[in-house]
Amino acid sequence: MNRAFSTDEALRQREYIEKVRAITLEKEKRLGRKLRFHVETLGCQMNAKDSEKLSGILREIGYLEEEREEEADFVLYNTCTVRENANLKIYGRLGYLHSVKKRKNPEMKIGICGCMMQEPDEVQAIREKYRFVSLVFGTHNIFKLAELMYRMETEEGMIIDVWEGTDEIVEDLPAIRKYSFKSGVNIMYGCNNFCSYCIVPYVRGRERSRLPEDILSEIRALAEDGVKEVMLLGQNVNSYGKTLENPVSFSELLRRVAAVEGIERVRFMTSHPKDLSDELIAVIAENEKICRHFHLPLQSGSSRILEKMNRHYTKEQYLDIVRRLREAVPDISITTDIIVGFPGETEEDFLETMDVVQKVRYDSAFTFIYSKRTGTPAEKMPDQVPEDVVKDRFDRLLREVQRIGQEVSGRDVGRVLPVLVEDVNRQDSTMVSGRLSNNTLVHFKGSNALTGTIVPVKLVESKGFYYIGEAVR
Repeated sequence: MNRAFSTDEALRQREYIEKVRAITLEKEKRLGRKLRFHVETLGCQMNAKDSEKLSGILREIGYLEEEREEEADFVLYNTCTVRENANLKIYGRLGYLHSVKKRKNPEMKIGICGCMMQEPDEVQAIREKYRFVSLVFGTHNIFKLAELMYRMETEEGMIIDVWEGTDEIVEDLPAIRKYSFKSGVNIMYGCNNFCSYCIVPYVRGRERSRLPEDILSEIRALAEDGVKEVMLLGQNVNSYGKTLENPVSFSELLRRVAAVEGIERVRFMTSHPKDLSDELIAVIAENEKICRHFHLPLQSGSSRILEKMNRHYTKEQYLDIVRRLREAVPDISITTDIIVGFPGETEEDFLETMDVVQKVRYDSAFTFIYSKRTGTPAEKMPDQVPEDVVKDRFDRLLREVQRIGQEVSGRDVGRVLPVLVEDVNRQDSTMVSGRLSNNTLVHFKGSNALTGTIVPVKLVESKGFYYIGEAVR
């Protein structure tokens, strides 16, 4: 990464923030009110983190945040494109907003950014069929929002600025955190894995890691601002550091992050099994600050299907990783992702997946029915599995995952464990809700004053996938 570019570009963008702020003030005088923005986020934690940056820039420009998109003066969709249904959802929202714009607020500006906009066909569709959209950009240049808004305010027509890729990372731009006490922290961008069903490497680009000193500087600043828990984010955190001039392993980065004073919990996702090292397992085992939750995507239990998926591990290797994790960290919670109905999957392949589920006994699993994704190798693979067969397998898998999850989740009844309180319970305002180190949800009697604190709680009753507890005074 070019540090000079990062610093110079950040300064340049702050100059654009000042320029757009002046335009915003003029608009406010003319309209007699403050301008409002709404950022709608679809997709993963990486998108959510990007949206915090986009919101931070918009706040600096002078806009206020608005929860309802139809009441906003600038609506920005930060899109996901992992599944084509996500794209269809955006087009539906655009149709709705167009009617709001015509009927209620002709000056409303609409922008689209994120992964979906890295696909040329989707950009062309916006250009041709949604001419009322004001701004289009992708994943690689979100730091340019202020500059792009300046162009949007001073030039005619739709502004489109989509980069095919980048090696640069721009630091030191504003952001708005959703929570005061926890925050995601990007440690890398992009992905080099090219799983045959996945569009992410094509829209997020190749792997590039942030400098460890920049990551640690951000985390120290978060700790000083009251953050107790950080989640390290990347498409494959286990391969962190490989693109650095002076490589640093993810294990070493994790060790340094856990040493930051004020940070009490460290999470991370997502891990790819092929890059999981014994060193990483040892770091987790030796440091209580590192949360006892490991999300380890399986995708399929069949070695044959895993090879077709280009996952670079076998069923046996995956089970060995789980064995080593559990031996080193006996109380670890393991969750996963599973795809049902990948092209060519037979009943025997599916039963291999069921076998892994029964052997690992996941706390929970995100289960997905395979859907064709345009632009991926799997789209053109033969032997697409019939819909009725996939549905039957999916239902069987889901039942088994839920049965095991309910059995596993009650293992800590009677123990006193620390809970990070996240908010007041939505169903009962006399209770608060928070999470254990292993990410399990806990509800117990308490007030809003506990939000953001870590409270020792006795786990009284398991309700399947959450606990009812009592605070220990």
